[in-house]
Amino acid sequence: MKKHVLMLLTTLVILVLAACGGPGESSEPAEENDSSETTTASEPSKLEKLQEAGTVKIGFANEVPYAYEENGELKGANVDIAKAVFKELGIENVEAQLADFGQLIPGVQAGQFDVITAGMAINPDRCERVLFSEPEMKYGEGLIVQTGNPQNIQSYKDIAANPELKVVVMEGTTEIGFLQEEGVSPDQIITAPDIPATFSAVQAGRAHATTGTEMTVKMALVSAGTDALEFVETFEQPDVEGVPSYGAAAFNLEDQELRDAYNEKLQELKENGTIAELLEANGFSEISNMVEVGEITTEQACAGQS
Repeated sequence: MKKHVLMLLTTLVILVLAACGGPGESSEPAEENDSSETTTASEPSKLEKLQEAGTVKIGFANEVPYAYEENGELKGANVDIAKAVFKELGIENVEAQLADFGQLIPGVQAGQFDVITAGMAINPDRCERVLFSEPEMKYGEGLIVQTGNPQNIQSYKDIAANPELKVVVMEGTTEIGFLQEEGVSPDQIITAPDIPATFSAVQAGRAHATTGTEMTVKMALVSAGTDALEFVETFEQPDVEGVPSYGAAAFNLEDQELRDAYNEKLQELKENGTIAELLEANGFSEISNMVEVGEITTEQACAGQS
């Protein structure tokens, strides 16, 4: 009896092992699985999301002639350049968000908008916080004083030489650093949120001069329509790193693919003459403001080699 039971148990064990398959053996699959069906779909990139939505959000600082609103319409050289590039990327619609210049970088870092289109100058400090496109334009500096230039200010060094002089500058701009490099003391520098506020400070006598990029202050003075201020035609450009400045679009540090795609189309539009046309249509000069392909790279500007 015990022998029969032992034989029965042995037979059952063999049957179980055969069904399960032993080491090195594989049981025949019930059906062949398509591995592609089990692969999790990857998250769409930022570029793909914008292309699907057909809309890009841009941040600007209402600075003529770079990016500004006029009668509810968004205008400016950098706006026009961005629109042309994004159109080439299949993104037709642009939504704009106005911000103080000093809040543009924090805004794109926080995702409030996708790109800054304000002709922002590329410099090493900013390159640590945003990804710049290749340069879209270059520009120098300008100076506004009271009519008649009573203090005879011809340069930043003139301001530095007279501790009684005050200069007002828009918050977050490169001019603050340029002034200090030329010897202007920090206590001589006043900041204001925008260009009209800087003009008001000079007119009211709270400051003796204001400075900004040449085209910005020159065109803002024309728009202001005041005889109380004048543009210093004989202004001596500061001999500092970063002058001339190279303006570009700026992206979140995580959006390299989007920035690279933007650069590819930007280069094509430079090469076919579109960028030069857009600059001239906004009052810039192809000769003095155009940055040709290969003239200087963003990598060089970020390294302070401009």
